Amino acid sequence: MTEPTPADAAPPPLVYDDKLVSGVLKDVRTIAMVGASPNWVRPSNFAMKYLLGKGYAVIPINPGHAGKEIWDQTVYAELGDVPGPIDMVDVFRASKDAGGIIDRAIELKDEKAIKVIWLQLGVRDDDAAARAEAAGMTVIMDRCPKIEYGRLFGELGWSGVNSGVISSKRPKR
Repeated sequence: MTEPTPADAAPPPLVYDDKLVSGVLKDVRTIAMVGASPNWVRPSNFAMKYLLGKGYAVIPINPGHAGKEIWDQTVYAELGDVPGPIDMVDVFRASKDAGGIIDRAIELKDEKAIKVIWLQLGVRDDDAAARAEAAGMTVIMDRCPKIEYGRLFGELGWSGVNSGVISSKRPKR
């Protein structure tokens, strides 16, 4: 058996400060969800419903369903079609597709006021993330805003899950 080369080695795990993540979730109001699905059993559908329920404006992006609606929200084919500003681009696509989506978000950064790129669980593109960070954007990869919201704002604790956040007070958004 041969030793793995550095190119074969898995990238180091990503660690984000809870203050950064909670700050993003507090500041963001409009989320463009790339890869949103109308299929209710898909994670993107459930995450979209959850985030809408928390008061976020979630704009579904899916070229195969453009012009239709998901959770009463109009679906757009791509980021450039969205009218108005976008605070965060949430990517529900494979890692191999993330780079192109991030590059498009960088192109639209000033026009759409995009501040944050968020790649879902299992989605990672370090090179594209570096490009976005160089453009002044915040990047979070391999995380789910729905899960992080529940963890950081106390909802997981309601069901007995140890979220790692200790407080005697119910958190405020």
